[in-house]
Amino acid sequence: MKDLKERTVSGGFAKILGQGGNFALRIGSTVILARLLDPKDFGLVAMASVVTGFYGIFTSAGLSSATVQRASISDDQITNLFWINMLVGGTLALLCLPTAPLLVSYYHEPRLFWVTTALATGFLFNAAAVQHTAVMQRQMRFVALTVIDSFASFMGIVVGIAMAYLGCGYWAVVGMTLSCTVTSTVSKWVVTAWIPGLPRRGAEVRSLLVYGGTITLNSVVMYVAYNLEKVLIGRFWGAAALGLYGRAYNLVNIPTENINATVSTLAFSALSRVQHDKELLRNYFLKGYSLVVSMTLLITVSCAVFADDLVLVLLGPKWSEAAVIFRLLTPTVMVFGLITPLGWLLHATGRQSRGLKIAFVLAPLIVTSVVLGLPHGPRGVAFAYSSVLTLWVLPHMLWSVHGTSVSIRDLLRTVSKPLLSGLVATVAALPLRYFFGDQLSPFAMLMTGGLLMVGTYLWMLLIVMGQKEFYLNLVLKVRSPSPAETKESGAASLQVEVAGKRQRRQS
Repeated sequence: MKDLKERTVSGGFAKILGQGGNFALRIGSTVILARLLDPKDFGLVAMASVVTGFYGIFTSAGLSSATVQRASISDDQITNLFWINMLVGGTLALLCLPTAPLLVSYYHEPRLFWVTTALATGFLFNAAAVQHTAVMQRQMRFVALTVIDSFASFMGIVVGIAMAYLGCGYWAVVGMTLSCTVTSTVSKWVVTAWIPGLPRRGAEVRSLLVYGGTITLNSVVMYVAYNLEKVLIGRFWGAAALGLYGRAYNLVNIPTENINATVSTLAFSALSRVQHDKELLRNYFLKGYSLVVSMTLLITVSCAVFADDLVLVLLGPKWSEAAVIFRLLTPTVMVFGLITPLGWLLHATGRQSRGLKIAFVLAPLIVTSVVLGLPHGPRGVAFAYSSVLTLWVLPHMLWSVHGTSVSIRDLLRTVSKPLLSGLVATVAALPLRYFFGDQLSPFAMLMTGGLLMVGTYLWMLLIVMGQKEFYLNLVLKVRSPSPAETKESGAASLQVEVAGKRQRRQS
């Protein structure tokens, strides 16, 4: 088995390149679809997606994370987990059938019946790929995963744009989602070449189910909290208002979703392999945390300053009302960048129960903010949502790192330099936006202002703050492994092999 650090860094390169491509694809598809479809088309699918997305949390049942986190796991255990995932996926698909008429009644929208029924088929394909994805993550095959994800996204976008061009309306969004899911699942089966057998007796999965169940419950609580506003806006303000809010929400979260997709699975896999070495765990986590925070803060300030220009360029004039919502939601970008990586630390070290407790405190706060903002429409919801999350950041950080090898001082030290750099970049860009906003076209303003902000931010972070060597070593270099890393990596590999041999002898 290759050295853990080498696999982590090479996998990181692949993920960065792949997510960069995915980001371009998503932005491109957003630009095209926003001009071919109306806000009501997106809002209609969003009404169904809130519920199907909730059901989707249960598809993996947290068992992919359980497979990755375990220091040792046998083929028989993975096989049993596969069939559990398939059972859950089939149940969820069937559950969508009685859910569809309930959605029709709640939203007073008959078209939701067939939209929900069509989206139900995706559960079976998603379930079939859960353990194949986990196996590839355990093997640190992030290059292959990146290629598959990029190819699946490309195929989904091609299908979606083609259907929109042919006048399929909201079915284009449905087709894009399902095409991406099917392509991803088929590709992972082909690449892993792992075909599960029949369920095996004697393969212990109880502890894996407990671990996965805790993570799933955590996801359920937070999904309800993070998506309640979409349900309420659609019900009380209509599909058009939900379409505007949903597009603004998705647009502001595309960059952070790509960053998290790039780093999260990679970081979780690596941290799980070194979970028993406190110093190495702390070192790995802070490097990943620094990378995520530095990218997130640049995106946050850029979105806040150039919200109007971004919406006009990416979505078009008919979406201009989404610009205010977009700007009000920008603080959430920073918040998610600061708190999401803490989940890696908790789950990789077996502290998933603490993550669940945090979720049970945070969820009611978010729900309360949404209810308070709802009478003021999408703008009021966006403002209240961002305000609560911003106030929650520090308590979340303190609670997450308590008793771990990472201290709150480590986190604040990591955050301080990108934060100051972001403030300076904002100060540099605001005069340009204020004095020349009416003279330059939105695209010209984005190009000019974007270059100014990025240049100022990088100059501050890398030169003034002295972070140049750190980020170059982090992103561009694969250094020789330390003895501790080599020992840990070899031990993890040996445990997997021994567990597999022991299980086969017992069978």
